Amino acid sequence: MGKLRLALLAGGWSGEREVSLMSGQAVYQALDKRKYHVTRYDPRDDLVALIEDKGNIDLAFILLHGKYGEDGRIQGFLDLLGIPYIGSGVLTSAVALNKGMAKTLYRRAGLTVIEDVMVCQDRPYSVVDIVETLGPRSVVKPVAEGSSLGMTVCGSTEDLQRGIELAFQYDKEVMIERHVEGQEVTCCVLGTAECESLPLVEIVPNPESSFFDYHAKYTQGAAREICPARLSAAQTEMACDCALRAHRALGCRDWSRTDMIVQGGTVFILETNTVPGMTENSLVPLAARAAGMTLSQLLDKLIALSLG
Repeated sequence: MGKLRLALLAGGWSGEREVSLMSGQAVYQALDKRKYHVTRYDPRDDLVALIEDKGNIDLAFILLHGKYGEDGRIQGFLDLLGIPYIGSGVLTSAVALNKGMAKTLYRRAGLTVIEDVMVCQDRPYSVVDIVETLGPRSVVKPVAEGSSLGMTVCGSTEDLQRGIELAFQYDKEVMIERHVEGQEVTCCVLGTAECESLPLVEIVPNPESSFFDYHAKYTQGAAREICPARLSAAQTEMACDCALRAHRALGCRDWSRTDMIVQGGTVFILETNTVPGMTENSLVPLAARAAGMTLSQLLDKLIALSLG
């Protein structure tokens, strides 16, 4: 049997393009070339080549983060070409990237989410009313972005107004959540029908970062990432169970990574990433190492899950 022909998709058009390219490079280097024939495509520049090569591709590995990659669009394009791919399909990808829609499904699954207010760019809103509803501290997020792009932690009405205006630069719809103190953790889930969780990672931003922002995510040493997370056995079990339930609630396939805040005996679900980062500073490779897997072994497992 010959090598599996893999198409590695990284780059794209979103604000996370550079992160996607770094993920693509890390995965390309880790893939066992004795098993796989790997061709790299940047969809921003190589869509025609991807179409022309569709008959020579056994499986695509999508590493496009954010819009046009994690929102179902590239998945739909690959479906039209008849190219199978690792990860979730069109509907799950689109819903998971939209934080408002994802929270609706989390609630239906009995998961706990943080109270929020939604505002739209073309509709009037009142920052005073938002503060009265959510309290003086809040977190502003574009409803469909990743890597904390356009996100702000606010402590006053002035901060909130500036945060909303910043978020509107990324999306026409913005979510404002009540600020919740606790331990921020993330959990990677592998599988589809039968799923397993990797060890929890605890995220502790350095003092100069008010939260785990874009800089802290992708700059070496900008945050402490502790694996396994410093939680009790009961909290660990509860958080892992919540990540598995979030994965299933959204209908995720092959893999996902769910971000959460643990506050005592409560786990708040923040969001689920269907195309997690795979750079040298990323959380999924860290969790895999804690589980005894090299990045190469993790990639073999993801490919096997997808083909299975």
